[in-house]
Amino acid sequence: MSQLFGETADIYHEARPGYPVEIADAVRAYHGGSPDTLVEVGAGTGLATTALLALGAATTCVEPDVRMARVLAKRFPDVDVVTASFEQWSPPLGGVAALACAMAWHWLDPATRNQHARDALRPGGTLAVLGHRYAYVEAEQAEAIRAAFASADPADRGDRPDGWFHDDIAASGCFTDLRLSRFRRAVPLDTAAYLRLVDTFSPQLRRPPELRERVRAAVGAAIDGFGGTVVLDLRTTLALARRPA
Repeated sequence: MSQLFGETADIYHEARPGYPVEIADAVRAYHGGSPDTLVEVGAGTGLATTALLALGAATTCVEPDVRMARVLAKRFPDVDVVTASFEQWSPPLGGVAALACAMAWHWLDPATRNQHARDALRPGGTLAVLGHRYAYVEAEQAEAIRAAFASADPADRGDRPDGWFHDDIAASGCFTDLRLSRFRRAVPLDTAAYLRLVDTFSPQLRRPPELRERVRAAVGAAIDGFGGTVVLDLRTTLALARRPA
């Protein structure tokens, strides 16, 4: 499943929204200054990398899909890109000051991800896990799009709860001083842009081609039905935690 998104590597960076600049400020404030080293796990094409580089840390990105890693390395030539899964990657001796994961925590092995993250950090190091929730500013649009997905694919299960990874980290017992921050932005998308976004979602990528087209047709018709523009209520959650000293 970690290789799923390589199919959309060429459009992923343009189709998916990035992260607010406040992310770096929040990490810096929590860490007590800018970390000197940072590893981003499951970095994809570098959407979160853009925000994290504002920390000024020596950055390594770990990405299992060679197609995504190729795009990432081209966009960020000064970043050390390692093509490997988190489970295969070995942290440097002594650990790193900060470890980040954006929209990829659920792809990591749930039995080992927290312990592996803890082991990768220096004592007192910072874990930063981020995620987007694609909600909608207008309730009418939210309902129309939900109904369109359901009509085309009744098996669609929807999103995980906001901040679920905060609860996962807390339950592991590997970290202390957990904090949760939320950021919200209104992001307008026309029909074509929203369908490009849908094409990068894992449920859509798992569907057979015929079902993908049914989903695109139903969702596209719903957006066209209220003027051809949907306004996302983009909710970004940041969970911060510390490896005990």
